[in-house]
Amino acid sequence: MATARTVLRDRVRANRTASAARREVARAARRVRTTARSLATHVIATGADRETVKGVVKALRTAAKNAGIKGRRARIRRTAQGFKRHAVTAYRYTRAQVAQIAAAYKPRKAEYKTVRAALIAA
Repeated sequence: MATARTVLRDRVRANRTASAARREVARAARRVRTTARSLATHVIATGADRETVKGVVKALRTAAKNAGIKGRRARIRRTAQGFKRHAVTAYRYTRAQVAQIAAAYKPRKAEYKTVRAALIAA
């Protein structure tokens, strides 16, 4: 039997998790409005969950390559398990470029279709 303390603790944890997710979406949406960002940031700004983000971003990269749309190159430093930072080339896309890529992208899953519509509308 759950005590009042455990119920309250579980509610606080759930609220904290939901709040963090809302902040992540709002932060990504603000970043996308200000400058060119990665495809993942654009998809996160639509409010999709993590698994959907992974699938859509992979498909969008393929669609971008097929459409011949290249983002702006950026050199970023990545860490492997917390150490050994090495430079990696990443690509940043504007909202207009992402809309073009999304127009060329033809998803089958319902979740992916909603993300595509949101990317085109943005």
